[in-house]
Amino acid sequence: MTAKRLDFGARTFVMGIINLTPDSFSGDGLLGDGELTTAALDQARRFVAAGVDILDIGGESTRPGAQQVTADEEIARIVPVIHALAVADLDVLLSVDTYKAAAAEAALKAGAQWINDVWGLRADPQMAAVAAHYRAPVVLMHNRSKPGNADLQQRLGGRYVGMQYDDLIADVSRELLQSVEIALQAGIAREDIILDPGIGFGKTVEQNLMLLNRLDAIKALGYPLLLGPSRKSFIGYTLNLPPDQRLEGTLAACTIGVQRGADILRVHDVEPVVRLARMTDAILRSM
Repeated sequence: MTAKRLDFGARTFVMGIINLTPDSFSGDGLLGDGELTTAALDQARRFVAAGVDILDIGGESTRPGAQQVTADEEIARIVPVIHALAVADLDVLLSVDTYKAAAAEAALKAGAQWINDVWGLRADPQMAAVAAHYRAPVVLMHNRSKPGNADLQQRLGGRYVGMQYDDLIADVSRELLQSVEIALQAGIAREDIILDPGIGFGKTVEQNLMLLNRLDAIKALGYPLLLGPSRKSFIGYTLNLPPDQRLEGTLAACTIGVQRGADILRVHDVEPVVRLARMTDAILRSM
């Protein structure tokens, strides 16, 4: 299935997060919350009513210190939900949040159209071939996450400390372009590549703030840009707030992101961010 095209540059798009996990850092994981497919459909319909453009379905938490799950377990979580969303005719794009080729292929067969790979095609050598075969757009995220650099605090959650970069913006740009080269070599079309600077993944609080402020440098690489600051620890540690109190920080980060060139905002709080995107677009595009 070939995904419909988004007209990047015309407006800011919003991607709503559907976590099919028991251990999401944001506290919104649906696993264990009644019947999983029903809960996911209910959340998806709320997101669509709020104006979301893309639903991002994931079956494994990527928070610092999270427990990895097998591909089979991930597939068991995501495939029934993606199939239910696909046949529900919600008129939104469906993205699968996975770095495992087997899970991505199962999701695409079930009705997903995009792959959102938090390791930028580096974790599974078969992922690029899967994306190319199905002609699926891919989100390539920058990631230097290392469990040994994860600092976990009960109230504020996990953050990364002691992450070393020679030059943060140059290093992130170079490593993203390496992922782009993997994609192109595998036959993924240039127009099917979206970049994500990886806010919160292998970066300290200060590095996340700088990367967000310099997002225009990543946009200058020439690809559509996805930004995912939603409820993340750099907000929590800046404001000294737990995940369920980070809405205002998320909105501030999203506003700066749109100003700096973000094309897609990946968030938990869809309704306020859709409104923010529309208002920010109206201001920035006024003459």
